[in-house]
Amino acid sequence: MKLTLWTYEGPPHVGAMRIATAMDKVHYVLHAPQGDTYADLLFTMIERMKKRPPVTYTTFQARDLGSDTAELFKDAARTAYARFQPDLLMVGASCTAELIQDDPGGLAAALDLPVPILPLELPAYQKKENWGAAETFYQMVRLLGQDHVLPPGQQRAARAAGAKPSCNILGPTALGFRHRDDVQEISRLLRELGIEVNVVAPLGANPADIARLYEADFNVNLYPETANTAATWMTRSFGQPSTKSIPIGFKGTQAFITEVCQLAGIECDVQKFSQSSKARWYALSVDSTYLTNKRVFIFGDATHAIAAAKVAAHEMGFKVVGLGTYSRELAREVREAAAELGLEAMITDDYLEVEAKITELQPELILGTQMERHIAKRLQIPCAVISSPVHVQDFPARYSPQMGFEGACVLFDSWVHPLMMGLEEHLIGMFRGDFEFHEGAMPSHLGHSSAPMKAETGGAGAGAEQITAPNLNLGNKTLAWETDAEKELNKIPFFVRGKARRNTEKYAVEQGLLSITLETLYDAKAHFKS
Repeated sequence: MKLTLWTYEGPPHVGAMRIATAMDKVHYVLHAPQGDTYADLLFTMIERMKKRPPVTYTTFQARDLGSDTAELFKDAARTAYARFQPDLLMVGASCTAELIQDDPGGLAAALDLPVPILPLELPAYQKKENWGAAETFYQMVRLLGQDHVLPPGQQRAARAAGAKPSCNILGPTALGFRHRDDVQEISRLLRELGIEVNVVAPLGANPADIARLYEADFNVNLYPETANTAATWMTRSFGQPSTKSIPIGFKGTQAFITEVCQLAGIECDVQKFSQSSKARWYALSVDSTYLTNKRVFIFGDATHAIAAAKVAAHEMGFKVVGLGTYSRELAREVREAAAELGLEAMITDDYLEVEAKITELQPELILGTQMERHIAKRLQIPCAVISSPVHVQDFPARYSPQMGFEGACVLFDSWVHPLMMGLEEHLIGMFRGDFEFHEGAMPSHLGHSSAPMKAETGGAGAGAEQITAPNLNLGNKTLAWETDAEKELNKIPFFVRGKARRNTEKYAVEQGLLSITLETLYDAKAHFKS
């Protein structure tokens, strides 16, 4: 654990909270000091939930450390059960309370409450949020499904003749990036394929639902960060296979359909189900051809980062220049995906390292998290959010999945439009000073004469946004931009202007120049083109 301004993941008990909050009839008693209740805001403010997370905190204070904090926990557990009457009681400690070593699991068991107890030992100083969510879900599935584990050597019984194939959808949680809409989209797709959804978990499930996960023929591992551990155990204990394909993007969804039909033992026409999607045609359309080979940098959780790289490279025609993740548990998969693109994966949870890499690569589009959105804003690079961590604007009121064929359309809109708007805004800037198209002109098709333009200095296009290039300090010397060079720089589209300025300044420094002239600007352009 290290001190940082921003973090991609919280401590593991926040992951456990995401599981509890996603479910019904579950309550989480968290041994935590006063102040650790901040986690409530993640769900009520960011996800805009109508209810508080089902969490009871012991909220001990510094003065309590000299007394019996274990008794505080037992009182909190008794009160939580009496008040909320859950069907499952989760108990654990926050990162601070972990240091006290009060053993919440043992204390809860000693209370002999008439409810199953799920004790969680989540090492806060070695693991993080996604691991905590995965471990919590796995322990819950194992606790509630232990009566249905197949004896060693026994095979799973075949599906009854005439019965529809069924599956579980595993992985969606509270505070997940577009999980609500993804589940709706994939559930609809599965129904159209003739596959019944037995249980969606953890999102919307209750303990009784978890206990009947074994009934499904196979599992759809929708979010491996959360579901991998549980899905692996279910394959071993229930004989249920799990999907490997992630239905993100047009081709990803086609691969997913093929895989689930194989696991369900049914035939399906992939092309027939693909015809309703506009995403493939849009990606091939004339409107987007000028985006081919645009340089894109991708960073996020492993599932979304890998899928985004495939969509960007093989469907959108972008050139992926950087790929990384903060999900260390799935680092191998990201490295393999990066290697296929001829890249070295970036595995880090330090946003400053990510910012330095983006600055070095100078992409034309960033696909990342809320952190990369801030980085992109500072560097004036178009950005689309594809992964948690996210902020309130990434929990839209509208239907906006990332998965399935509808999700492929959302991806196209979200990724391509920032680049297209950049071009449109540049054209507006170019024509703002035109005699016919300036802001004071009347509509030409109505036959009115144009209103006179206000006198402006700087010639045509002076009304466009002007960015003054800052001078660089080089020790006791200063690198300055001459007026003509600065005016020429402002004619470059704003979404690549920053890169042009940095390249020119780099070239000037390498040449030992102290002043950037118009000639220097053109020489730098030729230098970096060669």
